[in-house]
Amino acid sequence: MSNTDTAARQLDRLRVAVVGAGAIGGVLGARLQQAGHDVVFIARGATLAALQTRGLVLESIDGDLTLPSVQATDDPGTVGVVDVVLVCVKATQVASLAPSLRPLVGAATAVIPVQNGVEASELLATALGESNVLEGLGRVLVEQVAPGHIRHTAVTPIIEFGRRAGAPEQSAAYAQIPRFAAALRSAGLVAQLPDDMGVAQWEKFLFIEPIGAVGAAARVSFGVVRSVPASRALIDAALHEVRDVGRAVGVVWPSDAIDRVWARYDSLPADGSTSLQRDLMAVRPSEFEAQTGAVVRIGRAHGVPTPVHDMLYAVLLPTAQRAMG
Repeated sequence: MSNTDTAARQLDRLRVAVVGAGAIGGVLGARLQQAGHDVVFIARGATLAALQTRGLVLESIDGDLTLPSVQATDDPGTVGVVDVVLVCVKATQVASLAPSLRPLVGAATAVIPVQNGVEASELLATALGESNVLEGLGRVLVEQVAPGHIRHTAVTPIIEFGRRAGAPEQSAAYAQIPRFAAALRSAGLVAQLPDDMGVAQWEKFLFIEPIGAVGAAARVSFGVVRSVPASRALIDAALHEVRDVGRAVGVVWPSDAIDRVWARYDSLPADGSTSLQRDLMAVRPSEFEAQTGAVVRIGRAHGVPTPVHDMLYAVLLPTAQRAMG
């Protein structure tokens, strides 16, 4: 590598705070650090202890990686202002966590949520400022095997992000959009900048929530739940409800939106499952309220009937509440 190439690499080096070092946070942070970016993980409990003592282990279809040493803390106040805050905690944790992230955010800091659901960016903007928070989402099949140990089983991670609908037209934080896209690509990840992040967010929600909720209720994998006619019909009805709720809040869906989701469902690994399903089946805290609960809640607010989701919510709520203690 020439001196010019080295200087260019240093110039493009970003300081990134990865909030949450579980599944998606682990794989994104690991790859960004591997590429030479300055990454600090904001974590707690057993995950923080593992990162501080053993580092991070990533088993991945894109190549295994062990990072014996990573920066990790439970106190954002010790980190200072960063270029990008990547919020990777569960959607149900965003509201309570958001105020603690203020020390990370300067005038030009971009805050990007990548969890499931459609409400995280609003919650972050309320706590951290309209001009700093972007819309974002991640697409990848990944799970936390143990604290500090991540298993990435399918799909090279795709991160879509951009300006939020209704956000200020101008912001210093928007300069981070092309820089972070380049950083992701330098790490072997896929960065996409959709023209309409609102549609992109709801398209992911349309994909992830119905099969996750029905799979959790049926307690079977993708291959089974999509092949049994009765459960396949239930997923299809749930898809139509999410489409209708999205339409009520202004989403302009492609005419083939549901057909495209079914094509993706039918290509998923037969033994796979969503994080929502895995968490509920293991009686762990989950994104239930931010996914199935959100469909019911937003549907009621806009007068959209959601009978399938009403039933799924009632069936799964006791397990979700038990997991939350």
